Amino acid sequence: MKRWIAASFVLGFAAAIAAQHVPLAPEQTLDRRVINDPQFSPDGSRLVFTVTDPPKGTARERNLWMLDVATGQTRQLTAPSKGGFGARWAPDGRSLAFLSERDGGSPHLYRLWMTGGDAVRIVDHEEGVGAFRWSPDGGRIALLMNEPKPEALRTRERDKDDGRVVDKDDRLSRLWTVDVNSREIRQVTRDRFQINQVEWLPDGQRLVAHANAHPESDRWDERIYSIALSDGSFTEIAAPRGPFGQLAVSPDGRTLAYVGARLDGPEPHDVWLQPTGGGVPRNLTAATIDRPVSQPRWLDQSTLTGLVARGFGSTLYAFPVEGQPRIVEGVGPNPSAVAQAPNGATAFVGETTTSLQELWLKDPSGAARQVTNVNGRWASVPLVSREFIKYKSVDGVEIEAALLKPEGAGPFPFVVLVHGGPTGRWTDTFEPWGQLLVSRGYAVLYPNVRGSTGYGERFVEMNRADWGGGDFKDVMAGVDAMIARGIADPNRLGIGGWSYGGYMAAWAVTQTTRFKAAVSGAPVIDMASEYGTEHGPAYDEWFYGTPYEKPDGFIRSSPVTYVKNARTPTLLLQGEDDVTDPIGQSQQFYRGLKRYGVETDLVVYPREGHGPREERHVIDVLARVVGGVGEGA
Repeated sequence: MKRWIAASFVLGFAAAIAAQHVPLAPEQTLDRRVINDPQFSPDGSRLVFTVTDPPKGTARERNLWMLDVATGQTRQLTAPSKGGFGARWAPDGRSLAFLSERDGGSPHLYRLWMTGGDAVRIVDHEEGVGAFRWSPDGGRIALLMNEPKPEALRTRERDKDDGRVVDKDDRLSRLWTVDVNSREIRQVTRDRFQINQVEWLPDGQRLVAHANAHPESDRWDERIYSIALSDGSFTEIAAPRGPFGQLAVSPDGRTLAYVGARLDGPEPHDVWLQPTGGGVPRNLTAATIDRPVSQPRWLDQSTLTGLVARGFGSTLYAFPVEGQPRIVEGVGPNPSAVAQAPNGATAFVGETTTSLQELWLKDPSGAARQVTNVNGRWASVPLVSREFIKYKSVDGVEIEAALLKPEGAGPFPFVVLVHGGPTGRWTDTFEPWGQLLVSRGYAVLYPNVRGSTGYGERFVEMNRADWGGGDFKDVMAGVDAMIARGIADPNRLGIGGWSYGGYMAAWAVTQTTRFKAAVSGAPVIDMASEYGTEHGPAYDEWFYGTPYEKPDGFIRSSPVTYVKNARTPTLLLQGEDDVTDPIGQSQQFYRGLKRYGVETDLVVYPREGHGPREERHVIDVLARVVGGVGEGA
């Protein structure tokens, strides 16, 4: 990369001079706190939530915070050196349980009394706790945790005689319960089910579970089960088609809500209602709201709420079990996590492109007000607002996009960024790549191309078996629209993205020479080898089938098939431990680009999965993006 970056430095320097303020630094963009998981106390008087600090070294510290609803005062609940996250209130509201990594390594379960004192570890078990739920009477907590390693396995590991049989030797998540007073722990299940979520039924004798009896299948084989605490037996309730999750039990325990696929995939989209005693499920939202719904919660026996994704924003809706859905007014800006109190108060995390995450509180009859200031230091940082635009693709399909544009008159050096997925979307939130580039004088386009969520199920399905087809035409139509408007300089174009966005950047350089630089993070390059090596290939199977039976589509849509056409300088960024888009994908493309004399660098980040998390790695990625797709355009 150094050769072509140097060759294009004049263009990058000119763009930086054109910027109207001091460019944003990569290190600055890390200095953001993230708020999530708000939970009201049973009486609605308090709210606990998790605040995640910026990365420091190889970790991010998470702490619990508390809001007093009456006064609006917030305070940090857990000590900075100890941390905590994922809090859930006891049914009587007198204490809460939460997870913490304060004892090193895996997360363990703790209890904190509201009368004061230190948190107490509830489960004395070496294995980490994956998830937990209080029983209806508050006497027990159900938790998901692996079985301890057998002593024979420990011995083999010490002796380095630790060969593992894939699937057969995997230790799966089991259901356990712990008595919160005596701290006596009991293993409930032993069968080879992978349990992903559990929720109590009101009788306190059974739980419903999202689980898979055949986790080795590499398919969407998850089912809904009830689990009897008496003997750990599983009884199948329903077998939804395609991916599903986010189980929520009605107050009377007779109905289970979940978010599931419209037909068979590729992502959970609609709210379904399933009788817990078995029977036919009912799609609650397909006929009224053709948009993806998340976070279903029961307000009462007859009404649920959920967040609905619409284009670049999200809206809170109420869904009567019988009747038409309605918008819950006053819940904004752009909520990402929501909690509702028994009295109708709503807490939510709000964010836009230029205002970072804060917690908001809306009383039943009042306007929403901001109740935290955890990202207050960003008030003095100049950020560029997004302009939302629409344009027609080559076949007439309307595409919505967001544009970041520097001050002054164009045309500007121009970068198009493609989101992950493809069943993802760009939203009206802070995005560091674009803000770094626009502060240096570049215009940046964020298109929600066909296949994106937030525009209806049909829009999602439009790129089935067509990656690199209509979606790529949508990208290029956006570039042409910006050139026609006098915003994009046709001689200074760049493209970038991560995951599916990395795929699209790699695809672009094999299809056109119009881009002067490309940044491809964690891409899909060879769809057949991706299917055979990734974790969770059922997603790709929905789009293309399997390469064993339908190889033509995998070959046709793979950038590696056309790598001999590439001429564009390309930067590849890859986590070494990525199991979503494994490292071999980037290695294949790097080797192909070198073969044909294309200027390229492959940067590998040790210990990282599907996206960098360590402080220095994140900064390095951002600096390379600015020095790659930016200075190349």
